[in-house]
Amino acid sequence: MKPPTAAFVRYYDVESADGTRLRAWTNDADGPTVFLSNGLGTNPHAWPALLRPDCGLHVVSWNHRGVGGSERPADGRVDLDAFVEDALAVMDHAGIDSAVVASWSAGVTIAFELAGRHPERVKGILAVAGVPGNTFATMLAPLRMPPAVSKQLMVGLARTAWVSGRALAPLTRRIPWTNATANMLRLTRLINPAADTAELRTLMQEFCTTHPSWYAKLALGVSEHQRVSLSRIDVPVTFIAGKWDMLTGARDMLSASERVAGSRFLEFDATHFIPLEFPDLVLEELKDLVDRTA
Repeated sequence: MKPPTAAFVRYYDVESADGTRLRAWTNDADGPTVFLSNGLGTNPHAWPALLRPDCGLHVVSWNHRGVGGSERPADGRVDLDAFVEDALAVMDHAGIDSAVVASWSAGVTIAFELAGRHPERVKGILAVAGVPGNTFATMLAPLRMPPAVSKQLMVGLARTAWVSGRALAPLTRRIPWTNATANMLRLTRLINPAADTAELRTLMQEFCTTHPSWYAKLALGVSEHQRVSLSRIDVPVTFIAGKWDMLTGARDMLSASERVAGSRFLEFDATHFIPLEFPDLVLEELKDLVDRTA
């Protein structure tokens, strides 16, 4: 029987600049250090390949404010400034002066903002299914939706979730995440059938512990930030896009890649959940990026 990936994660607490207590985590593996800027409100189980003790990379990351044991800030601040402060706090606590930053989804925006503000802390960026800012405008791209319309629609959905979250919470927290329900989600094609059932179940079970209203607040905080300037990015970058990604258009990722000199662009036959669907390929690209920065 395959051992649960949770066995290979160690959690600990870190205090951010404004006093917010964060739940940081590491895989405690041997190898070069990689700092992970995860998808919004997600958890370590989105990256199953990085939770293997023999993955060859020492990974350090954290759960976003109000998620997975991290405290909600006293003033409710969940903007990009706060996320960058949190990233720096976790890096400082772990003694990381500089590292390759792996990132997924909205975490890509945080990674590029961190590199732009503190270039000495970032050796390279792996950007998976995400763009550097203006995230909501790239959503629904496979449907040929104009960016302005996409952003207005997705912001509207987030605001609706923020208002209706109290009613939704009892439902989302009671979903029985078994192999059967995980398989049902895979069959919808929102997640590629290549995703491992047990790993998908673990990811979703943990994800659904976050209150829908709080997740919507996190999303609205990210939506307020416009496109991150790439003119100051002078490190190796690899972009990995999903052909069937409804949340980050592959064409928008290609456009971002074309604005970063020397970057590498790949497109997988995947949805938005690339680290879960093709964990070994993502790990291979991450190791290649680490080698390029050595």
